Amino acid sequence: MTSLELRTALARPSQAERDQALDVLRDGVGNGRLSHDTFIRRMELVLTARSRAELADVVSDLHTYGRVSRLLLRTVARVSALNVRLRHTWQAEQVPRLRLPGPGVTRLTIGRMTGSDLRLGDSTVSRNHAELRWESGDWVLHDLGSSNGTYVNDLRVAGAVVVRPGDLVRFGRQAFHLTVD
Repeated sequence: MTSLELRTALARPSQAERDQALDVLRDGVGNGRLSHDTFIRRMELVLTARSRAELADVVSDLHTYGRVSRLLLRTVARVSALNVRLRHTWQAEQVPRLRLPGPGVTRLTIGRMTGSDLRLGDSTVSRNHAELRWESGDWVLHDLGSSNGTYVNDLRVAGAVVVRPGDLVRFGRQAFHLTVD
């Protein structure tokens, strides 16, 4: 390092340089790269920095990335997203199928109680959990006040909802894909 570079690094930062560093910190919080606590700690360091070198150290890991780095980060993000999609696909394939009743059946009771049409032995299923009814040409799923809820496509049923083949239904922890075949 030359003596000019050394003097420049040791020079006291201007208010404009401090403002620039604070902008970098704000962007870091906005992008999710800094927590609120880390932002506060680093803000104090920016405001009390005695040299430009100290100021540069506070924000050195937050500067924008070059083209190659951005490409690398984007690739890592895509690989991570692929892992999540594969896990969801694998879990979806593991869900058993529940065949909707055929013609002539107008009601199917679901619960843990003996005598239910679909008896589920899981402790998260209420004794009298839910009921499927054939109403006006559609299957309608009614939650019967269950403790752990009835869900269709991960949305909790409050009362009743029309269900179709392909829907994911869940009674407590017990999940099923509805089918007609």
